[in-house]
Amino acid sequence: MAMVTSQSSSKASRVGSVRSFALSDGNSFYCSCERVFDPRLARVPVIVLSNNDGCAIARTPEAKALGIRMGEPWFKIRQLCRSEGVRVYSSNYALYGDMSSRVNEVYRRFSPRIEVYSIDESFVDLSDVRETERAELARDMRETVRKWTGIPTCVGIGPTRTLSKLANHIAKKHPELGGVCDLTDEQERAAWMGLIPMQEIWGVGPATARKLEAAGCDSVADVRDLDPRMARKSMTVVGERLVYELRGIACLDLETVAPTRKGCAVTRSFSDRVEDLAVMEQAVAAHASRLAEKLRAQALGTDHVTIFFHTSEHDRDGPQRSVSTVVTLPEASNDGLVLLKAAKFGVRRIWRDGYRYSKAGIISTDLVPLEASQRALIGAFDRERGGALMDAVDACNRRFGRGAVVSAAAGLERERSWSTKFEMRSPRYTTRLDEMPVVAAC
Repeated sequence: MAMVTSQSSSKASRVGSVRSFALSDGNSFYCSCERVFDPRLARVPVIVLSNNDGCAIARTPEAKALGIRMGEPWFKIRQLCRSEGVRVYSSNYALYGDMSSRVNEVYRRFSPRIEVYSIDESFVDLSDVRETERAELARDMRETVRKWTGIPTCVGIGPTRTLSKLANHIAKKHPELGGVCDLTDEQERAAWMGLIPMQEIWGVGPATARKLEAAGCDSVADVRDLDPRMARKSMTVVGERLVYELRGIACLDLETVAPTRKGCAVTRSFSDRVEDLAVMEQAVAAHASRLAEKLRAQALGTDHVTIFFHTSEHDRDGPQRSVSTVVTLPEASNDGLVLLKAAKFGVRRIWRDGYRYSKAGIISTDLVPLEASQRALIGAFDRERGGALMDAVDACNRRFGRGAVVSAAAGLERERSWSTKFEMRSPRYTTRLDEMPVVAAC
């Protein structure tokens, strides 16, 4: 094992050198988490559905081979899954989040600088590992993650973050590489670039792709060879950086410390349509309590919230409606009771009977550090008293589990008729003591 520690320094010497990044990505991550705890799923097609079991958001290669597309609605593929023996699971975010944390703990044993880019992707800084040893280190890291967590990964290495992303794509598409692709060598990098469509470049969405097509670009190599000044003119500084990154000039560093949040939102689709004001108030109150919890975790506050709810475009029989309102507070706060009161006020302001609402949420922007925020001259909140109460609530929920203590207005989770459905969710093996796997005695 070539972990970068004192025990393995002979295999991966740390020397000052050109920047190098590795992008490690969990393969079909949600599905892989399910397979870790059920070996019977090893070669079986598996998919994971979105909230309320709406559509497919993760698929194993076996499921993809059956023609199941990303985002395909569950009601359209239900019969196919039954006839082909596809194992279907509701989202189990508690399990996936915990498994992601475990995988990242392994990455930290290989490098002190990592950026958790998403739940299944992380950038690892390999700049001070010898160039000839980086691929070996990546293979060891991949093997260690598989042994310690059960999650299969692919690793891409490159002198920039954009190139490491591209290398990761190649590693996934070409099994003969053994899950690791190193684009450090310029000649090898150039050979691959001519074969890959420019749509596979990190950050190139439909709008950017249309601009690149207009500029005559088909492959990654075509984008690399663009005049940076022309790229900046048509795609702003983002386009210019993209060209330089593809040329091996690093313009984007790792964000090892998460940036301060500028906004926060809690939104959910309902398991059943909501037609009653009291039910809508309870749902938005629960969302407001969760928003406040998120803000307190980062010592941030907000002085305004946006409340919204809307019907579903798939409901052809009933009338359609989508509304929102902004409720302003006298000063910034992250007190759950304060935000809950504002949320209920907003609901009453825009509620109208006669509609079947499918989704609601609460959004806040322009977040500020609470301690540094300006106090109100009139209508200021009692932060000391409110803060002590929220500290007690958070302490109880940390000890006994989220939702152990809630506001009465938000209702108990088991009594919420509108709550998200997880009818096919697997046990939360690693975060709930009563759902841990049990080995039966022979």
